[in-house]
Amino acid sequence: MAFKLTWDTAEDIGIELYEQYPDTDPLTVRFTDLHQWVVGLENFDDDPAKSNEGKLEAIQMAWYEEWKDNQ
Repeated sequence: MAFKLTWDTAEDIGIELYEQYPDTDPLTVRFTDLHQWVVGLENFDDDPAKSNEGKLEAIQMAWYEEWKDNQ
């Protein structure tokens, strides 16, 4: 069984988002779009309503670090 992503696995989500959107600067993505993209990830398995600004910010920063490392 594949690993499941939750709102608390920001680093793993950041890697997944980078793999899906390698040319997107994460700092240009609105939180409303980020939320939709996270919930849409194949391995995401958490309650969409349990996100908050802090969790989205952590995901955005993890994605940004992955993106920056690959530029």
